[in-house]
Formats: sequence, C-alpha cells, structure tokens
Amino acid sequence: MSSDIAKKSLFDMSLVAAAAGDAIRKLDPRALMRNPVIFVTEVVAALVSVLFARDLVTGTGQAWFSGQIAAWLWFTVLFATFAEAVAEGRGKAQAASLRKTRTDTMAKRYADSQETGGAWASVNAAGLKVGDVVLVEAGELIPSDGEIIEGVASVNESAITGESAPVIREAGGDRSAVTGGTTVLSDWIKVRITAAAGSTFIDRMIALVEGAERQKTPNELALSVLLSGMTLIFLIAVTTLYGLAAYSGMVVSIVVLVALLVTLIPTTIGGLLSAIGIAGMDRLVRFNVLATSGRAVEAAGDVDTLLLDKTGTITFGNRMATEFVAMSGVAELDLAEALLYASLADETPEGRSIVALAKQLYGLREPVFKDTKPVIVPFAAQTRVSGIDLDGRSIRKGAIDSILKSAGIGKDQASAEFNSAVDKVARTGGTPLAVSENGRLLGIVHLKDVVKPGIRDRFNALRAMGIKTVMVTGDNPVTAAAIASEAGVDDFIAEATPEDKLAFIRKEQSGGRLIAMCGDGTNDAPALAQADVGVAMQTGTQAAREAGNMVDLDSNPTKLIEIVEIGKQLLMTRGSLTTFSIANDVAKYFAILPALFIATYPELGAMNVMKLSSPQSAILSAVIFNALIIIALIPLALRGVAYRPVGASLLLRRNLLIYGVGGLIVPFIGIKLIDMAVAFLHLA
Repeated sequence: MSSDIAKKSLFDMSLVAAAAGDAIRKLDPRALMRNPVIFVTEVVAALVSVLFARDLVTGTGQAWFSGQIAAWLWFTVLFATFAEAVAEGRGKAQAASLRKTRTDTMAKRYADSQETGGAWASVNAAGLKVGDVVLVEAGELIPSDGEIIEGVASVNESAITGESAPVIREAGGDRSAVTGGTTVLSDWIKVRITAAAGSTFIDRMIALVEGAERQKTPNELALSVLLSGMTLIFLIAVTTLYGLAAYSGMVVSIVVLVALLVTLIPTTIGGLLSAIGIAGMDRLVRFNVLATSGRAVEAAGDVDTLLLDKTGTITFGNRMATEFVAMSGVAELDLAEALLYASLADETPEGRSIVALAKQLYGLREPVFKDTKPVIVPFAAQTRVSGIDLDGRSIRKGAIDSILKSAGIGKDQASAEFNSAVDKVARTGGTPLAVSENGRLLGIVHLKDVVKPGIRDRFNALRAMGIKTVMVTGDNPVTAAAIASEAGVDDFIAEATPEDKLAFIRKEQSGGRLIAMCGDGTNDAPALAQADVGVAMQTGTQAAREAGNMVDLDSNPTKLIEIVEIGKQLLMTRGSLTTFSIANDVAKYFAILPALFIATYPELGAMNVMKLSSPQSAILSAVIFNALIIIALIPLALRGVAYRPVGASLLLRRNLLIYGVGGLIVPFIGIKLIDMAVAFLHLA
C-alpha cells in the first residue's frame, strides 16, 4: 500500500483537519441511530440546549449551569464522532492514493479472444469485458485484472504493494495473475480479463479501505445490543427517579437528571466501539493485508490452528548446501575445489549455494582459465549432472544415481562409507548429491531446505497463545518429520494433496476449532474457502484470491502469524476498553449520586468519598470527565492495546488489573481535579 500514508502519524494534521469536518457531518441523527448510546446522548444534548435557551430567554433557572452542561454533552457526542472519523481518515487517504492508479487507460484488445495471433484494436479499458484478451507491452499499464495466457514479463506492482522491486509474471503456474493498474516493465504478455469494469481488485480495495462496505461483526452487534440494553435500563431508572422525586417533594431539575443519565450509560465504549473496529482493519491495511470483512479480522483473533505451507513459509523454499562430506583419503579442501569447479555451470539455486559454501568455508575463488580452455558440462534436468573437463580431470557433480552411472559404479559396488553417508543425509530429511573425479567418488554434498531463523521461537509464542501449528508439505514423511522437528511445529501433513488439506480443515472445524491457512495456487482455493481465515497471496492465482477472505499484497506467507496477532489485538482492545468503560461508570456513580441526594438523605454523605465542592460542581465535573475520557482514549483505540503472546488466563488477569482497576481509579482522580478547577474558576 502507499508507503507515505503508512508513515503518517496517528494525528497527522491533514488527517485531523479532514476528520474534524467529518465529525460534524456525522452529527446527523440518521447516521447516529446506528449507535444507540451516542444517539441517546445527542437527544439529551438537544434537550438540555432547549432548556438552556428557555432559561436564557426567561431569565429563570440557572442558564449558566445548563449552558455548560449542554456544551459538554455536545462535546461528548462530537468526540465520539471524531474518534470514528479519525479511524476512517487513514483509509480515505489510502483510497485517494489508490485512485491515482486508475487513469483513462487504453488497451490493445484482440478481435477474437480465441485467436490471439491476429490483429488487435486500441480500446478504452473501461469497455473491457470478462473473457477479452489484451496485449500489454513494456511501459504499458495492465488495463484490468486478469490471467496471463502467453508470455513472461517483469511487472512493477508498487501501486498495489508499495514495494518498488519488480516481480516476474508468466503464463501457467501460480504466478499468472496480474492486477489492473500495475505496469509491465519489460517484454510482453497476453492477458485474459477476469474482472468486469468497476469490480477490479483496486475497486474492491478502495471500497474496503474507505470503510464503505464495512459491516458490524457478530461481536460488535452483540456488544451493541448489550450497550443498548444498559442504556434502556438507565433511561427507565432515571425516568422512574424523576417520578419518585416529584412524588416525595424533592426538587431535581431535568438538566441534572439527564446529566445523570449520560454519566450512567456506557458512553466511553459506545463512542469508541466503531473506531476500534475500523482501526483493526486499518492496521491490517497498513500491514499490506486486505481483509474482505471485519469478521475475518475477528476470526483471526480467535484462531485455534494455523495451517502453514512448508515451502516459503517455514523454510526458504530452495534447497541449500550446508555440508561437504569427504570420503577417506580425500582432503576436504580438494573436495570443495572439485565441487566449485563442477558447479560453475550450474545456475540452479542448489548449484549457486554449493559455490557460496565452498567460498565461505574454504576461502576458494572462482578459477580464471588462461592457457587451457576447459569443457564445461552445464546442468541439465535430463542428466541431473553438471561438471567440467580440464587438464585430464573429469569432474562431475549431481544426483547419486546419475553420478554412480556416469562413474560406471553400481549402487552395491559403492563403498560402505559412501552409502552410509548418503543414508545419513536422507534420514535427516536432506538431499545428498555426489561428486566424482575420473570415476572416483570424492564425497557428497548435504542439501537441505533451510528452516528460517527464529521460526521456532515464533511457533513457541503461538503455542503459548494456545494455537496449534500444522505444517503442510508435499515431501515424503521422513523429510517432513525432520523439518517439522527442526522448525518446532506441533504436527505435519506429508505428501499433502488439496483433498488432504480440505479434509484436515473440516475435521478440525467439526471439533469446534477455527482454522487459518495461506495459499497461492488454484489447488489451494478449496481449503482457503473452507478455512475461517484464508489468506491468499497477491502473486497467486485469481481463484486463490477470490477464495480467501484476506489478500496479502506482499505475498509473504509468514505474515499469517502477524495477522493472528493483529486479530487478537483487536479483540483485546475492544475487551479492555469495554472493561474500562464499565468500571469508569461505576466510579462516576460515587461522584454524582451523593451530590444529587445528600440534601434529602444526609446518610449518603458516607458515599461522598471525593469530597467534591458542591452538588452542581460534582455534576458538571462528571459530565466534563465523561467527554474528555473519550478523546483521551482515541489514541489507544486506534493503536490498539499492546499485545503479548501469553495464555488467555494471564491476559484476562492483566486486563482486569489494568483496565478494570484502572477504570475505577482514573475517574476518582480525574473528576476531583476537574472539580478543583471548576471551583477555582467559579464555573458552578
């Protein structure tokens, strides 16, 4: 995603200015009705404003007091809408950045989508239909989402991923999908359009990051129902209280009672709830992951099992040389030199890693041939051998059976030492290569799919969170078991097929567990669709991207672990601030209730632990604190509560201690300080 947006501070002035205007527009009662707590607060603010106007005109009552209450009630509503507007602001800025990629692009469309060798015509990209085939050459924008059906090209996807390094896209395989708005840098490709105008990947991204399609998640809906119920209960209680006061002859003004109502209802979490949900999706967007719904983000926080592909996620994906094993009578330096010579024409990742290891361990350099021109034998998939002929030396390196065959040695004729070394490498899950000189076996190379550093620690952290990790690989069980043991995963599925992945996910889900997995190929699509959290790689196929409920724009499979952490942070933030809000309301009761009734019931003086200046000062201080606490908590709501990978019970205790006890203490301190200021300034 656009890196300049991602780097902006939480309260960048340009974002704040836009959010301030949006906050005022959000005061529209039709919009606020979706948030019952804040809607009731707005109605109360309007009522007190009317009473203030009456007092001002008639000169009766206490216009100064009711005016201050009305102002702070409006501030309470405004701060709540401002929190939501700030949360939406970054998404709107990102959407504006994405819109810059949608220009009036022209496309070279073939007249016959089945005959792509014929003539093409230049048409407006907006007129392309699903199934059309277009030619895109170097320097041209890809007009719409599609699949490459012919050609290979280097593509700049920085408009989507924010990553300046180009990527290779080619027909066939799992890297054939291309995105509209990206640029071909070299060569040419023929693309079959897969998305209609207005429904391209960029269009969907814009709608999602703007929040235009954000629907409340099940957890949000449940919490909204709870908050609405609490608001209704306190509304009935305050209305009843007014009736009792009138019946008993007590004089309690409507301004005081509605102030009491607002301080009793959970305005803190009510004002921040929407911002928390929007900010959760925004954290994913800034992490270059696009979630198709808030439900997917929440599901990530509740995941029980992670299904991780071995290649590229747990391991680097290419087998690398890690050890040279010399046979008896062969010096290790001579073996390394022979391997270096034999790998000069091997451009495979394995061949390059052998050269690198020979240089690293033995300080060797690539030879410079002056007088004698060697005969280079390049690596070929058919022979699985590479080598060199130089000064009567014939050096060959390759697969065990291929080297034995080229040396004229049967497997049963090879030395016990050689066979033992080969078996040892195979048992550890590695791949052995042999090297020979003039028919003599010099030794073997240990190739292995190297586990990424630090991955074991990450899996340990997930285990502490109660999440089970399962490695999925096409390797044989022996190799899979060795890598699983080294990486520290809880389980593995060897020789996995698409059906195996799907069956495993369904089995886990039948036991009530939530599953997350990542994938990039068409064969991953069924499992991605079945998983509760399916993360598709942006570089993957169209089928995979449509099947998942998240798309990783960086195509980094290890990001699945961070996605789970962001989901848990979202749930923790909502739970922590809900705890704080409820505890906060309990503390406010001790400020306002004694102030209301102490004249009629002196016994309530025992509850007046804050020793506030006067009943009016107590009420005004509580209302001011009620408004200010919302604005004070906006940064926490947007950034999220700091997450640590510990067990659920420890998290609960920490949450109750910090946000429960803290929610009780902070109002006592805050309201007392405000009361002192109110008394000093003679505001009440």
